[in-house]
Amino acid sequence: MNPLIVLISAVGYFALLLLIARFTSKNSNNSTFFTGNRQSPWFVVAFGMIGASLSGVTLISIPGEVGNSGFEYFQLVLGYLLGYAVIAFILMPLYYKLNLVSIYSYLGQRFGKPAYKTGAIFFLISQTIGASFRLFLAAIVLQITFFAHYGIPFSITVAVTIILIWLYTHKGGIKTIVWTDTLQTFFMLLAVILTIIIILRDLHPESGSVLTTLQESHLTRIFNWDWRSPNHFVKQFLSGAFIAIVMTGLDQNMMQKNLTCRNLRDAQKNMMTFSLILLPVNLIFLTMGALMYLYVQQAGLTFTDTHGFMFDVINQNYIHTDALYPLLSMNYLGTIASVVFIIGVIAAAYSSADSAMAALTTSFCIDILNFRDFDNIKKQRIRFWVHVAVSVVVFLTILLFRAFNNTSVINAVFTMAGYTYGPLLGLYSFGLFTRLKPAKNIIPLIALISPALTWYIGKNSETWFNGYKFGFELLLVNGALTFIGLLLISRRSKKS
Repeated sequence: MNPLIVLISAVGYFALLLLIARFTSKNSNNSTFFTGNRQSPWFVVAFGMIGASLSGVTLISIPGEVGNSGFEYFQLVLGYLLGYAVIAFILMPLYYKLNLVSIYSYLGQRFGKPAYKTGAIFFLISQTIGASFRLFLAAIVLQITFFAHYGIPFSITVAVTIILIWLYTHKGGIKTIVWTDTLQTFFMLLAVILTIIIILRDLHPESGSVLTTLQESHLTRIFNWDWRSPNHFVKQFLSGAFIAIVMTGLDQNMMQKNLTCRNLRDAQKNMMTFSLILLPVNLIFLTMGALMYLYVQQAGLTFTDTHGFMFDVINQNYIHTDALYPLLSMNYLGTIASVVFIIGVIAAAYSSADSAMAALTTSFCIDILNFRDFDNIKKQRIRFWVHVAVSVVVFLTILLFRAFNNTSVINAVFTMAGYTYGPLLGLYSFGLFTRLKPAKNIIPLIALISPALTWYIGKNSETWFNGYKFGFELLLVNGALTFIGLLLISRRSKKS
């Protein structure tokens, strides 16, 4: 594809984002940046959260993973419904009742300052890794389609990507992000739908319709009942429920948007609407993945590792699958597919990364620096430099991820979530469902020991448990270990 077309598409899209930022950041202040002045329409938040939840990981990594596990990812999505219901009717009432800006303030009220700081630090680690992994995909696509053509190194591509996010979020913060995420969700879904239409136009099954071919293919298999498999239905369903709880309900990034709604009722409507929309949306992404593999098979395409995508003959599965969608759209499906892919992947990656960087700024200012104690001028100055520092940290994390990662981004995101969000799951569960008071100074130690034990159990599970292999349910193990650890260091409290 002509790099000039890539440049024009990207510049046009970013110009639209900056235009939205200009209108939404008028008369902005610290309250605008952190809470959007609590004036966001719930339906706008719900639609924008689709893009923030799915991100470039969904757009690129999930369709590619279809070649290895079919539609088994949808088992995880079914579990999301249960998790989002818990968020809407258990966590949100608590957050609104306490009028929280940072949701980790609850841990301080319930357990004391060490737990509060521990929760915030684990969020900062989790969100930095998650945002970096998602932005990595956008940077790779821009590198392949434009920057590499002019010999520009990957580090410059990453820097440009992050600077652009900073430019349209540094004033309006979460208020701007609520509206830009709506635009970005629209473009991401449009890219998927147009790609499906383009592939269907070119597919000519040997017998029957495309639908019949998909139904008969292993690519559309949803349910896995092999108890030893990490993709067993019960494991995936429960993992999905708890992933939704921790990566949305216990995540400052996602909850910061919900807390911009006018009241609790609007926030609950937003959450449940959002959860129901996710089902068909994820099916559309998986369907696109299956169609891409049918296209590869029909066209007789073969790729080598130099393309970042190839078939492992020994293990009979695809590896480096994140490269499949970029490879097809940029080289085989035509100019229109290339343009919608470029805009779609930028929209998808930015819809999650921009809010993540705002949430990291919020959490660090409020939870770590005790931001509330400063005057407004000092707050403005500190917020500015923290936002800059967050951008630098994300930049460095992306470079490290590129150097050491050898799996699909979707697997990397959920695997890391199991280790970093597990202590948060244990802390909030203990706080909500017990009346006990753990020894507050030991809480940080428990939060460090639990992920280490979880890693050790996961590494040896096949030997210890007759071939049983842990998948994403390591999150539950981590949360349970944290809960048990808190139980062991607790005493009975006189009040709830």
